[in-house]
Amino acid sequence: MIKIKSLSLVIPAFKQEKTIAQNIEKLDKALSTLPYSYEIIVVVDGFLDNTYKNAKSVEKKKIKILGYEKNLGKGFAVKYGMLKAKGGVVGFIDGGMDIDPAGISLLLDLMSFHNADIVVGSKLHPESKVNYPLGRKILSWGYRSLTHFLFGLNVRDTQVGLKFFRKKVVKDVFPRILVKNFAFDVEVLAVAISRGYKKIYEGPIELDFSGASNITATSFWKIILHMLWDTFAVFYRLKILNYYYNKK
Repeated sequence: MIKIKSLSLVIPAFKQEKTIAQNIEKLDKALSTLPYSYEIIVVVDGFLDNTYKNAKSVEKKKIKILGYEKNLGKGFAVKYGMLKAKGGVVGFIDGGMDIDPAGISLLLDLMSFHNADIVVGSKLHPESKVNYPLGRKILSWGYRSLTHFLFGLNVRDTQVGLKFFRKKVVKDVFPRILVKNFAFDVEVLAVAISRGYKKIYEGPIELDFSGASNITATSFWKIILHMLWDTFAVFYRLKILNYYYNKK
């Protein structure tokens, strides 16, 4: 059992000018109830609208706003923030607040109780409360089956945007991560396991993904193809090139 003393939580943000300030304040309120120190690191993935400006309006001692001009992808934004974090436990959560941040405390309790290397939120946990469209459920099942076949992951749900890592895992794994977009979560977990961090636990979440999507049919299939390309690239680097073992 480990005692958590400090937490860093990274929020990747992209074109969220209307909601980012409210989402940061909601997350800050949830973390303020926890019995240890914390920092929130917001990484604005491209200065394409007023997201950075509006996020800066709520910046204070425990809330750091970072960003860069060009949009480089969610995976890049998460890695950027994770490597700047100072907490003994470091995690990330999707910026849209589809996941209720009130459930963070339970995941951290799991990490402490099990002395875990990694704890991930899971839609498939029996105690999870999920409002998720049927189409996304089917795609999630298909991608989950593929990643289990390729990597043998012992994690049932790899894609939820809420994960926590011990600081030593972050320092070892994240400098090796290359995927900037769609297969980022799979790469992180596959590399972590290959590096010997196998104490991974899944915890319940509350997820409401009922909002309308602005993704067109064309862009939808582009995302699928990019995700498959990134996933097979991770497999090639991991299983064929041994890239993650050799990189220091």
